Amino acid sequence: MMRAQPEASHFIDGRYVEDAGGRLIENVYAATGETIARLHAATPAITEQSIASAKSAQKKWAKTAPAERGRLLRRAGDIIRERNRELSELETLDTAKPIQETLIADAASGADALEYFGGVAGAIAGQHIDLGADFVYTRREPLGVCVGIGAWNYPTQIACWKAAPALACGNAMIFKPSELTPLCALKLAEIFIEAGLPAGLFNVVQGYGDVGSALVAHQNVDKVSLTGSVPTGKRVLALAGEGVKHATMELGGKSALIVFDDADLEDAIGGAMLGNFYSTGQICSNATRVFVHKKIKERFLKRLAERTAKILIGDPLDEATQMGPLISAAQYEQVLGYMALGQEEGARLVCGGGKTSVAGFEQGLFVQPTVFSDVTDGMRIAKEEIFGPVMCVLDFETEDEALARANATDFGLAAGVFTRDLVRGHRVAAALEAGTCWINTYNLTPVETPFGGTKRSGVGRENSMAAIEHYTQLKSVYVATGPVESPY
Repeated sequence: MMRAQPEASHFIDGRYVEDAGGRLIENVYAATGETIARLHAATPAITEQSIASAKSAQKKWAKTAPAERGRLLRRAGDIIRERNRELSELETLDTAKPIQETLIADAASGADALEYFGGVAGAIAGQHIDLGADFVYTRREPLGVCVGIGAWNYPTQIACWKAAPALACGNAMIFKPSELTPLCALKLAEIFIEAGLPAGLFNVVQGYGDVGSALVAHQNVDKVSLTGSVPTGKRVLALAGEGVKHATMELGGKSALIVFDDADLEDAIGGAMLGNFYSTGQICSNATRVFVHKKIKERFLKRLAERTAKILIGDPLDEATQMGPLISAAQYEQVLGYMALGQEEGARLVCGGGKTSVAGFEQGLFVQPTVFSDVTDGMRIAKEEIFGPVMCVLDFETEDEALARANATDFGLAAGVFTRDLVRGHRVAAALEAGTCWINTYNLTPVETPFGGTKRSGVGRENSMAAIEHYTQLKSVYVATGPVESPY
């Protein structure tokens, strides 16, 4: 029996909408292999309906006082907090992430975003530029209809990270979840209506890549925000470029964590584990290249193996479980392939290295948290994004060497450093070629902080006041106070 079947596949103009003519989407719970919901991808008619609805709603919403927009967004955040348990359980079914994670990192962080941008909505403003007698003022105006395309690892959080600033700025949003995790955004759409937001302001349409492409290419869409892989980002950015549309790309990475010999060993290991094993390693900013100073490498590896062995893999709906399965069969095969490749390439397998099983969940897509040491920069496991619980440990001797090797990648999403020398910590953070860096911690992304990458890891920023710039356009108004001086 399907456990999470929604009323219909799409949510448009304040209600659930179905069109069974769309391609089937089977939502599979990765812990058991069971189909928990069946939905349909958007047909062209559904896509057109969602855009027409959003365009109409946006025109009225843009005229709503910003403070009122903020009140409604904060109310939606309050509803999410009240229903955190229910929403977290759905997120766990959708993603198979452990509920101990989803209770604190998913719907709750989505509520953080709605509260934050609800709070700043009334403060979105332009500036006054004094020119003597004349002056100029600027206005921050909404872009119009925005398309959000989500990834499958944080479906509720990503939907809120995109919707909250977009709506606070007076835009409408059409959100397309990943076909692997279609459920959570529908609940968010329900909550927006319950909170009092106008129908059509946040629509959800399901689908595969072709649906996302149709949305991005549509003449009535003004901006796209994607969270996804670099190859997908290249395609979406090119498509947006054809229409000269605004775009924010939050893409993948192969991030570096540098651990100096004066670092607190337990903290550094904890940071490395958070940066590799949380969400079964399926996080774009993960520090999958851990550079450890040669003086402490063996001590680091010994203690890391001890702590990794204690990770509890099991039923995602059990709050004691610390690691769940991978999201899909394709991801499972990809990660197992990289685990085998690492051994073929000559890396030393410290722990893990293959599949595992959980009693009562024999069909689950579980793998072992894996650590490779003696990894060299040229190995594929050190260069390619694996998106699973596979940590590569490399060693170094000097700061300059570590920085040069850490930066020798086309990616630039995130990076981190562990050291007791804070002068060195700031110096290294400044030299790392990454959009988001941490000193003596890893993977903390509060909504108050800009998040995004450099190089091929992205364009633009999500969260913080920086996001306001990506969901508004600046208009300059020159005001003359005297006669026009003209040579004609």
